[in-house]
Amino acid sequence: MAAQSERLIQKQVQRILRDPRFRFWKDFIKKFPKGELYLVGGAVRDFVLRRDTKDLDFIVRNVPVKQLMQFLDRHGRVDLVGKRFGVLKFVPRGWEGEALDIALPRTDYALRSGGYKDFHIQSDPKLPIENDLARRDFTVNAIAVRIVNHELGIKNYGIVDPFGGLKDIQKKVLRTVGEPRARFQEDYSRMLRVLRFSCQLGFTIEKKTWTALKKLMPHMQSRRDNEYIVPRETIGRELIKAFVAEPVRALDIWDKSGALASVIPELLQMKKCPQPRAFHTEGDVWVHTRLALQKLMSPGFRRAFPDMAPVAVSILTILLHDIGKPKTLRTPQKHGVDRIRFDGHDLTGSAMARVIAQRLHLSQFPKDDARYHIDTEMLVWLIRYHMLFSEQTMREMRAITLEKYFLKDQYRGRLFQALAWVDMSAAIPAHGKQDFKPLRIVQRRLRGIEKILRRTHVRPIVNGGEVMKRLQLQPGPFIGRLLDALREEQLQGRVRTKKQAWEFLEKKI
Repeated sequence: MAAQSERLIQKQVQRILRDPRFRFWKDFIKKFPKGELYLVGGAVRDFVLRRDTKDLDFIVRNVPVKQLMQFLDRHGRVDLVGKRFGVLKFVPRGWEGEALDIALPRTDYALRSGGYKDFHIQSDPKLPIENDLARRDFTVNAIAVRIVNHELGIKNYGIVDPFGGLKDIQKKVLRTVGEPRARFQEDYSRMLRVLRFSCQLGFTIEKKTWTALKKLMPHMQSRRDNEYIVPRETIGRELIKAFVAEPVRALDIWDKSGALASVIPELLQMKKCPQPRAFHTEGDVWVHTRLALQKLMSPGFRRAFPDMAPVAVSILTILLHDIGKPKTLRTPQKHGVDRIRFDGHDLTGSAMARVIAQRLHLSQFPKDDARYHIDTEMLVWLIRYHMLFSEQTMREMRAITLEKYFLKDQYRGRLFQALAWVDMSAAIPAHGKQDFKPLRIVQRRLRGIEKILRRTHVRPIVNGGEVMKRLQLQPGPFIGRLLDALREEQLQGRVRTKKQAWEFLEKKI
């Protein structure tokens, strides 16, 4: 395994160095004959696991920081945004990817307050690389590859692995570098990072690391000077990345570790919240939600929605879609109703989802990052209306309403249908067969509307200004009702031309 890992690492390093944008390292060895260059951290781990990686972090030894900055400035752009942490953000000339992190070897003196900013960082170009690796969080991230050595030149690939990271990769185990409790007390957010790595890599968490994590997890709510020690944005970012990587594993590990109890306790109310067996023999609301996340990642979902890869907004919508049920629970025993009911749980749940999304800054990823971006308004809207999918409602819903819900914003409309499929798949009624009929009805009706629109006009045939002018009407709600009625006729295929539109409108006034 060690030999195979080394070959994988060497192959990927060679690929990087062949990239013309990395040729500046040849100038580096000429400029600094005693300089040493190491690739460190997550990239090395991902090379061994054959995972794509965008994070390329380098350590430079035997070069003073000012000289290093001057050298990098001649070969690209140096951003000092990470300088507080001893890191230079460097974008080589012609480079369009993520900025490279380039640093001197560092040591950290942590206050052990749990805050990621509470470090005194000291850079030292003479510091052994092993000392720098000793300050890192987990063994699988504490591996370095020597790329440049002043004695042997470039392409002297030597692996530096003082804490057994390669063995832990082989065993698929996550453990801290050093004593777990001390490492987490340096930065409590590391506890969420290890949960995320477990989801992304499919690794288990070593026993001592897991024990320390569970004991310290309540500190996610710790404050200092009336501010959270772990920023809520950090929690939200780790939550999203973990659930996007592996939703069911994320739900389980965030639950068992105590992370959910600490930061989203509302979710735990779904446990032991009963459901009517006529519609939900799968179990309580928690079991239903967990099963829904499984269905989202299933081959059946991929067949039903080949154009809809699970992304953060769909995953978090499913996670939160029934969060309002515990608050609206009514039972025959306590409330005298005919069966277990959750009247209004969609409205209650959407309001709760908004609070959670704002609290954890779930919309922090940019819009162009489709995998992680969450539009809070879309999330809330999907939860608010997820109960619309009944057979009677879908049959009787006006065409103009179908257009509003499913076609005005086609991406949202597809998400809406996907949510319905997942919810229906995870609801196992007493007769044992899920009911997809409402979804099939709406999809059939939508195909009919789209067919009509292809033959006529995508947009309304006439607008409000034209109606008021031709029919000599004053502005007001009546105009809107006329236009809605006309649009319904158009979507039903009964009005296709302006002449037909005016004939219809004249009969309505």
